Amino acid sequence: MRSVDPIPMLFVAAAALIDADGRVLVQRRPPGKPMAGLWEFPGGKVEPGETPEAALIRELHEELGIDVEAACLAPSVFASETLGERHLLLLLYACRKWKGVVEARHAEALRWVRPVELHRLEMPPADRPLIGLLEALI
Repeated sequence: MRSVDPIPMLFVAAAALIDADGRVLVQRRPPGKPMAGLWEFPGGKVEPGETPEAALIRELHEELGIDVEAACLAPSVFASETLGERHLLLLLYACRKWKGVVEARHAEALRWVRPVELHRLEMPPADRPLIGLLEALI
């Protein structure tokens, strides 16, 4: 049996925040960041020792200034994508309830869009396969 070098994994938790009109929030990556200018679902890296839900709650507070309860995060879809020397596992949660008003704290811009409109936005490769699945959920 041939030994295989392990591939470093990058776990990312993201949210499809869904408003009362069935629109989803996306944010534009700021200049100076990898994939700058692309639209993505808010969220971020899962730190060692952190659950995906805890990471997402932390990231949504840091990035958007909103508070979310773990019970309001519904695991929905995931994407698996090679990213250079690492492998990304992107976990997308649907969320329809939060406290506070979303604001762009780290993103260049925010936009509420219908799921079908996501097809027209420039998004990271890992986010693209999630669009059709998200359309079916909403």
